Amino acid sequence: MKNTIESAVTRAQTPFKNQPFIDFSKEENRKAQIEALEQVKRELGRTYPLIIGGKKITNKDTFASVNPSHPDQVIGYFSRATIEQANEAVQAAANAFESWKRVSAEERARYLFAAADLMRQRRFHFNAWMIYEVGKSWAEADGDTAEAIDFMEFYAHEMIRLAGEHPLTQIEGEDNELVYVPLGVGAVIPPWNFPCAIMVGMTSAAFVTGNAAVLKPASTSPAIAAQFMNVLEEVGLPAGVVNFLTGSGSTIGDALIENLQVRFIAFTGSRDVGLRINELAAKPHRGQRWLKRTILEMGGKDAVVVDETADLEAAASGIVASAFGFQGQKCSAGSRAIIVDKVYDQVLQKVVEKTKQLTIGEVTEPETLIGPVVDENAMKKITEYIEIGKGEGRLVVGGGHHSPGYFIEPTVIADVDPHARVAQEEIFGPVLAVIKAKDFDDAMQIANGTEYGLTGSLYSQDTQRIERAKEEYHVGNLYFNRKCTGALVGVHPFGGFNMSGTDSKAGGRDYLLLFTQAKAISTKK
Repeated sequence: MKNTIESAVTRAQTPFKNQPFIDFSKEENRKAQIEALEQVKRELGRTYPLIIGGKKITNKDTFASVNPSHPDQVIGYFSRATIEQANEAVQAAANAFESWKRVSAEERARYLFAAADLMRQRRFHFNAWMIYEVGKSWAEADGDTAEAIDFMEFYAHEMIRLAGEHPLTQIEGEDNELVYVPLGVGAVIPPWNFPCAIMVGMTSAAFVTGNAAVLKPASTSPAIAAQFMNVLEEVGLPAGVVNFLTGSGSTIGDALIENLQVRFIAFTGSRDVGLRINELAAKPHRGQRWLKRTILEMGGKDAVVVDETADLEAAASGIVASAFGFQGQKCSAGSRAIIVDKVYDQVLQKVVEKTKQLTIGEVTEPETLIGPVVDENAMKKITEYIEIGKGEGRLVVGGGHHSPGYFIEPTVIADVDPHARVAQEEIFGPVLAVIKAKDFDDAMQIANGTEYGLTGSLYSQDTQRIERAKEEYHVGNLYFNRKCTGALVGVHPFGGFNMSGTDSKAGGRDYLLLFTQAKAISTKK
C-alpha cells in the first residue's frame, strides 16, 4: 500500500491538465465511438440493483429509464428504494465513515486517480451511455465524460494539497496547526443534464475528503451513475463509502435530507427543489447535533449581451451555441440574448440563419447537433413555454416538435419584453428569448433583472465597458467575447449567485472546503 500512496503523491505533484476532447473527424475515433454504441446497445434493458453497504439489492418495484430519442427503448430497469432502504443506506455510510475518515488523504486520492484512469479507458462507452440515456450528441457526451475525468483528477490533486501544511501565524511557546476534517455522511443528489460530470464531481468530492455518501441519481439518468458505481467497485473503494440508491426524489430524497445522521446535502437541480432542500435541511430535529450543510446549484436565466462595438458574427455564433447546446438543457445556457438597438436587427438575422443550420435528429449519428429533450414531461413544459412566448414576442424560427422521440426544434422568440415570463423563468429547453436594449446601460440592467445569477456573457470591443461589466454584471461565471457555457474544471470554477445557489465553485480550489470543517490544534511547548 505504501507504494500506491507514494505514486498518488507523485502524481499530484504533476500539474493538473484538462482532458482533451476527442476529435471525431478522425476515422479511428469515429469507429471507436460507433463500436461503443453497438456494445452498449447490447447491454440495454438490464436490471440494476441498489447498493447498500456493498450489498446488491433488487426490489420487485422497479422503474425504467428510457431513450428520449426512442421512448420505447428501455435503457435499464432500476429498483425503487423505500424510505427504510434510504435509512439503511445512511446507516451503512455512517458505519463506513468510522474507518474511512481515518484513511490518509493520499490513499483516498489514489482511488480517484485509479477511477479516472479506468474512465479514460472506457471513455467511448461512457459517451455511448449518455447518447442513449439522455440524448446527448457525440460532442456533448464526450465533453461530459472529459469533465468527469477532470473532476476526479482535480479533486485528487486538491485533497493532497488540502491535507498538507497550512501557514499560520506562530507565537512563542506554542505549536499550532490547521487541519481539515470530514463532515460525516452526505446525501449526493446530482442532475440528469450532466449525468456523468456533475454526478462524478459531487460524489468524488464527498468521499475524497473522507466523508461517506449516499448517491441518489436522477431518475432519468440512473444507468450512467450505475456505470460509475462499477468503476468504484473495480478500483476497490471500500463497501459503504458510496451507496447507490435509485427511486423517487420526493420519497427517498426527503428521507435522506431529514435523516439525523446526514451531515450535508450536495444537490444540483431546479430552483424549487433546491429551495425545498434548503428548507428541510435548516429545520433541526430532536436529537440532531449539527447544522446540516447544503451545497446547492439551482439553475439560471443566463444572458448573452451584445453591444454595437462587438464582432457581430462571433456574437451570433456565441448566442446560438449558448442557447442550443444539448438542446438548451444546461443551467448555464444562454436563454436570453440582450442586444442593443443599434445592431439588434443585424444580430437577430444572423442568429436566425445560424439556428436554421442546426441539424436535429438521431444523436447516434456523428453529424447530429440537436437531439431530444430528456423526457415527455420536459417536452410538455417546453412546448407550453413556446406557446406563452408566441404571445409575449414574435416567433422567428422553430417552435415545432417531432416524434417518435421528444424532439423540439431550436426556437427563437424575438422582441421579448425583459419582464415577460420567457425572459424571467428557467425553461430548460431549446428556447431563446431575444430582447432589445436601448443602450449598454439598459442592457446591463436587463441582464441583472432576474432572480438568478449563474453565468453571463458580453460581446464588446469597448475596454471600458468590459471593465464596468466585471463589476456590474452580477453572475458567478462571467465571460467576454465567448459563449456562456462550457466551464472547464480548474479553469472556470463554477457556481452562481442569488437563486442560482450557494456559489459552490465546483472545479475550483475552494470546493473541497465545503465538504470539510477546519480544526485548529494548539500545543503548549
